[in-house]
Amino acid sequence: MPQLSYISHEGLRSDIEVKPGGTVMQNALERGLAGINGDCGGACQCCTCHVYVEESWLARLPPMEEMEDAMLDSTAEPRRPNSRLSCMLTMSAELSGLVVHLPATQI
Repeated sequence: MPQLSYISHEGLRSDIEVKPGGTVMQNALERGLAGINGDCGGACQCCTCHVYVEESWLARLPPMEEMEDAMLDSTAEPRRPNSRLSCMLTMSAELSGLVVHLPATQI
């Protein structure tokens, strides 16, 4: 099973095993992890699942689509070069070990 790590704004790390096919957002919501809201349910329409991907993982992620790129301009916390919407990141064996940092707020 792929591994996924969430690091809260306060520095608390949550390491979990996930099934391939679920998004980073879905896995957080299923486990009740604070810091990802997912208000639109994963439709790439609200930016409340904004994460900062650890830079060593950026080259392994799928390319950002135009809609996600546009939505990242509306995040509550400042957009960074490593910003992604977690609803657009689907877990797979290739992404096992992915680390995402959660912003201080989503709204």
